[in-house]
Amino acid sequence: MQLMKVDPRALKDNPDNTRQSKSTPQADVLLLATIKAVGVIQPPVIFPEAGGNGYVIEAGHRRTRMAIAAGLEEIDVIVVEAANDNGAMRSMVENIAREPLNPVDQWRGIERLVALGWTEEAIAVALALPVRQIRKLRLLANVLPSMLDQMAKGDMPNEQQLRTIAAASNDEQKEVWKAHKPKKGDTAAWWQIANGLSKTRMYARDASFGDDLRLAYGIEWAEDLFGPADQDNRYTTNVEAFLGAQQEWMASNLPKKGAIVEVNNWGQPDLPKKAERVYGKPAKGDCTAMYLDRDGKVQSVHYRMPEPRKTDGRSGPAGDASTEADDDTDVVGKTRPEVTQKGQDMIGDFRTDALHEALARAPIEDDMLMALLVMAFAGTNVRVDSGASDTVFGAKRFLRHVARLYSADGSLSFDMDSVRVAARSVLIDVLSCRRGMSNSGVVSRIAGDAIGADGFLPNMGTEDFLLCLSRHALEAAAKSVNLVPRARVRETRAALVDHFATDAAFVLPAALFAPDPKDITDLMKHADAVGDDSDGAQDESIGVDGLDPTETGHDDPVTDPVSDEASDEEETAYGIAAE
Repeated sequence: MQLMKVDPRALKDNPDNTRQSKSTPQADVLLLATIKAVGVIQPPVIFPEAGGNGYVIEAGHRRTRMAIAAGLEEIDVIVVEAANDNGAMRSMVENIAREPLNPVDQWRGIERLVALGWTEEAIAVALALPVRQIRKLRLLANVLPSMLDQMAKGDMPNEQQLRTIAAASNDEQKEVWKAHKPKKGDTAAWWQIANGLSKTRMYARDASFGDDLRLAYGIEWAEDLFGPADQDNRYTTNVEAFLGAQQEWMASNLPKKGAIVEVNNWGQPDLPKKAERVYGKPAKGDCTAMYLDRDGKVQSVHYRMPEPRKTDGRSGPAGDASTEADDDTDVVGKTRPEVTQKGQDMIGDFRTDALHEALARAPIEDDMLMALLVMAFAGTNVRVDSGASDTVFGAKRFLRHVARLYSADGSLSFDMDSVRVAARSVLIDVLSCRRGMSNSGVVSRIAGDAIGADGFLPNMGTEDFLLCLSRHALEAAAKSVNLVPRARVRETRAALVDHFATDAAFVLPAALFAPDPKDITDLMKHADAVGDDSDGAQDESIGVDGLDPTETGHDDPVTDPVSDEASDEEETAYGIAAE
């Protein structure tokens, strides 16, 4: 290694440079101004050209380019020996350590190293990356080059979208990219691109059949490198073959009194007519129905058939001379409603699924999102033990906030200022640090800490509050303001009261909003439960003591005293929010 001066124009670019993405014009202008002012601070690294007399840049391509633009005749450079891989690994390590590479440049560097004989494990060790991450990046080899150019600009899809794109064929990617290609300067709608390329996947973890049926049906597993590391992520898109193998497995493994049934439009097993489904422990004479759910997984339920009626040889049942009425006989005078109760339940399910799908995937502006959040608190299935006053309010209090988002003609119409006021008012009604049933828990502490509510705490250096502190706490408060603790507790307390009556306000450190780290740790544990239906199912079964779930749409005059006219305290809270 040696330091020497060379003409930057004589240096050659390294074709194996890892960072291929162009820098922004603003960054180039800033670097050019710096070089004009103080020169090149860190010399570029070069190595002798193989089979020639020139030098190749290993690190510092942009510095060299800006030095030429600045008109420098010579610059300092560091000359190193040429590496066997033309500096591919050194270039990649240098770029990663100096500034993170975007995934596209990382993939290009990895592919270059693989071509030079590096294994995925060796690359992972050298770059301090998991092997799984190396394999994920290599999936970019399956992405359309024009999409890669968009990703190299920093516009990356999420892992789920990238997995879907990489799994599609090149022709399919071309068609979808042609339809959703962004305009110059815009970001790509990756969720639309992924939706256009998505295919139904059947996972090996849901398969009941073995390798014999897999081979017989020609099923080949592909590895989902973006799936959770602690489960089997193999899958196939050959849905017909997967379902055929599952059906054959069920036919070969039917239990005694078992039957294969179809599923209805809602994914539920279509049991025989008059069959009664058994939800508890099945009895000895019960039957088993096997079916495939919407994920292609084998499921089974138990059911029992009604006992046949015994007859004594006559037309009617034993001991009864009358004949059985025809089940299809219409009852005179009874009009069937247009939609039955079961139909209304199904409509409710359809609406809920569509609403949740739209909330998850449809584009929603920020002001509409805030307005919908305000409306959600006014739902009849929501109970909030408000800490806004001494009275626990019901749904009417929140309906008042929603009403402010409507115009006089009854249409949903609002501006951002109205939404902000409504959102602040709802937060005032919901969040509470009071002890008792209205306490919001750690979320109220987090909210107060986030918005600087510590600055609004009152002076706690009063006789009433200081009476609640122990001797140790009082002495600590006295030392914090350079007061000498007295021999008696009441004397120390009196000195503190006098001090804070004329000097700065006193706030007990333990009364600040910053939450306990243990509470934050407990809160973060719930991130592991996202998407776990079992917890949600348990939560839905928990009722509220003293409340009839069938009367959630009615307001009790005792627990919900808010009427058409708001109280003075409510108007005060709303005024604070409006400020």
